[in-house]
Amino acid sequence: MATQSPAAGELRPASVRFHVQDEGRPVSGASCSLYRLLPDEPEPGGSPGTPGIPTPTGRRRGGSQPPPSSSWSEQYIATQTSGVDGRGAFHRQPPGRYVLRCHNQLPVEPVYLDVEPGCDHEACIELGLHVSATTTLLRDDCPPNSLGMGLGREGDVIEFRIDYTNSSTRLLQVQHPPRARVDPGNPLVSHWTIPTAGLQELRYAVYAPLIADPDLGGPIPGGDARIGGITTIDAGERPTQAVSGDLGVALLRTGTASSADLSFWQGILNSTEQMSFNSYLRFMNMLFCGDDDLTDLPDFERERFGQKRALREQLRFRRLLPFTDSDAYRAVKAATEAFVMVNCGVLAPRRPFDEARDQAYLKRRDLTLPIGPLEDVFTEDYLVQILGGQPGDKTLPYLAVIRSKLPDIAIKLNPLDVDPERLGQCTGILQDKLANPCMLELIWSYWHEEGMLVQTMNSIARRFQNVRSGERDPLANLEIDPLRPLNNVLWGYVQDEQHRLSIVRRNYEYDHHYGLRLEGKAVQRMQAADSRSRFLEAFHNLLRYCTSFFKQDDDTTVKADAFPVLNALKEVHLILSQGAHNQFGDLPSTARIEMLMQQWMLARPEFREFLPTRIMTAYPEPWMDRVDAMKKVQGWTDTSVLHFRNLAIFGEQILLSIRWGHWSDVQDPLQAFNWARFFRPQIQGYSHAYRSVTGVELALESPDVKVDATLPSVLLQRRLATQQRAA
Repeated sequence: MATQSPAAGELRPASVRFHVQDEGRPVSGASCSLYRLLPDEPEPGGSPGTPGIPTPTGRRRGGSQPPPSSSWSEQYIATQTSGVDGRGAFHRQPPGRYVLRCHNQLPVEPVYLDVEPGCDHEACIELGLHVSATTTLLRDDCPPNSLGMGLGREGDVIEFRIDYTNSSTRLLQVQHPPRARVDPGNPLVSHWTIPTAGLQELRYAVYAPLIADPDLGGPIPGGDARIGGITTIDAGERPTQAVSGDLGVALLRTGTASSADLSFWQGILNSTEQMSFNSYLRFMNMLFCGDDDLTDLPDFERERFGQKRALREQLRFRRLLPFTDSDAYRAVKAATEAFVMVNCGVLAPRRPFDEARDQAYLKRRDLTLPIGPLEDVFTEDYLVQILGGQPGDKTLPYLAVIRSKLPDIAIKLNPLDVDPERLGQCTGILQDKLANPCMLELIWSYWHEEGMLVQTMNSIARRFQNVRSGERDPLANLEIDPLRPLNNVLWGYVQDEQHRLSIVRRNYEYDHHYGLRLEGKAVQRMQAADSRSRFLEAFHNLLRYCTSFFKQDDDTTVKADAFPVLNALKEVHLILSQGAHNQFGDLPSTARIEMLMQQWMLARPEFREFLPTRIMTAYPEPWMDRVDAMKKVQGWTDTSVLHFRNLAIFGEQILLSIRWGHWSDVQDPLQAFNWARFFRPQIQGYSHAYRSVTGVELALESPDVKVDATLPSVLLQRRLATQQRAA
């Protein structure tokens, strides 16, 4: 029983609790505001702050009669949003008369409350949408019929219809069940194919928008309220079909079921392919050479070219250099940054999917195609809702787990350089980093640096500045006349050296991400604070288990065991996630921008006159013969840069799928089974390139043989010493 404190002579504060529902379903995310009613004239026996307070009697239900509007005014107190159970509360409110309004209700019906000292007061708010869902069976052997028990079978198509009050005139945002295909003519109707026999749950939701009345006064934060529902279908087995006559029998590879992460892996594959140098060269030719023919590109990449061109125009006026006559280099730098920033993600529109090409790749890998387009599977089935985000704000399952570890930190909509006057946006989790992470692996830069890409450009830059290398400089005849565009670009490149990453910074970050290090005079006596020393052993173990899996998978009399692959994936994922801090968010993209620019300059036709390249060797990218030519004249390693380039591309694709996948919570080997089949060309290509570069065989089948975890830089130094002794 609530009582008045006799010592202090003050009334105890009370609580106002509310419950928002729709036809008994809890409504989450509903914004409700509390206003205190203050009389214009004090009532007899009371005061303006405590009008007519009766004797407290404990817990009370809300719903008193509204006061005359002419003698009362409203004072805004606060706004709260309902939780997943539809409930919310305003605590420690002084006794008095209040009004509660739900801003997702149309029309908004206020609830008046007489709040008594020390009591809990409850208000039940009915949203009034009356959300419901109906399912209709669409099958050729029977007319459309409401779905009943035993009617639906595996493979049948269900029409799913969401309904609510005034749905014909008031269009709300709805969320259909996963893998449902929305009718383009009616957003409230979708078609869903029953995937398997058994009990199926179809989850759906309707979002009631926030309706803020500016006349009420006070801030009203919040978003759409969510009314969720579940419909169940008990589907039967598809009837067997009798066959007769002569039948051919053949053994096939082990069958597998589709998983939603197939769409994510396909997005990684498509995105990294469009991040390649050849795609970058197409973009640069479009900007600087007028080559606008993009008909052979996938649809998503053609649309991205327009985004890259627009971003490049913005960056041209923001990336300024304090050097004279460096506009050509600045234009190249802004264009390269725009290319990387647009192409490095898979979550932002337009997402990297090409349906016909993607399905063909999955068929070649003997993987079961998911139901519906891959982009829809990725959006509806793989991505998950961001905790604390707006409806439709989704992210990768791995990032959703990271976000759930920080529930007390708000999502920051803008970086610090945007909208500085915006209140409450100084701290928090950057929404863009959560909803559209830039997916690049620094191992791409590591292998290109081991392939002598950076050293080649350094030698050219030193010769450009008239610095001799050794007693007899092999680049003595490198003379680039000022009539060529390359001359001015190299001038800007040399001038901008102080703003590029140094080899020491990259080397420390290689060690932080993967435990890999370069060898040489410039990187001696490293003192790293944190090294991934176990990465190389774990990664090579994974490749070895994949080799054993491929042998079992090719044997049609054996069901391949993917558990060793799954355990190895978990270990590599854990090690990679430990290094995803500090410079992880910015250094990989910066290194990629700088090395793409180096490749572009080496691919310029002017270098054919200065470096004796082998014309008849078919390199897949035009910059590669220049690097091999430089290695030849300088007496560096004779291993072709082609193998280093393959290590970079395949290594990035493999590690992206491991780093950003939610492997820590996977117990079923199905996903590891599909992963190994999906990335088989990349895994085998990486193993072959590694053997060509270092001489170490990773495709070992015997589990008794310990994998070689020697640093690649050490192995390369040994091979170079052997090469020089033989010469």
